[in-house]
Amino acid sequence: DLSFAGLGHAVCDIDTGTVLPFSSGEIVPAAITKIKKGVSGAPGELGGAFTGKDDLGTVKINNETGLYGTLEYTIEGIEMPVAHKQDIYEGSAVILSTVEGTEAEEYDILIEKIALSDDSLTKNMVIKVVDEELIEATGGIVQGMSGSPIIQDGKLIGAVTHVFVNDPTKGYGIFAENML
Repeated sequence: DLSFAGLGHAVCDIDTGTVLPFSSGEIVPAAITKIKKGVSGAPGELGGAFTGKDDLGTVKINNETGLYGTLEYTIEGIEMPVAHKQDIYEGSAVILSTVEGTEAEEYDILIEKIALSDDSLTKNMVIKVVDEELIEATGGIVQGMSGSPIIQDGKLIGAVTHVFVNDPTKGYGIFAENML
């Protein structure tokens, strides 16, 4: 079986904020069907629908740094090396995110701050969306974009984890190294 890591933070109970315990779950295909644009004070969100009946894989772990499990078969994608956290620098990068349909697009961001300490496992980088197309569509980072890969110089450096409620163009990212 092939292993996967995703999301960059735990799936939590909406009322208590505690990590949801579960014994397993399934990965299923989905499409983004609606966008609630983020504005200062009110984070936006992506809405979607399941598009298939076949499971792509099984979720086995839900912990602070994400969801982990196995895939039934190889999913088409881009293979790239993972950067060490000390090789990441403030400056230009991109995220891959799906904000309509099923295809991920590349959007420009800036890495504004890097926190190499282990104080937080999931808030290692402050990122800012600078891509006008993404800002127009979503307002920046919205709920549902967690796990969007962050790429710098052709290397996977992390994933989007949180949006700043007071500024939806900014948010946090986790180091890919922490997820691994």
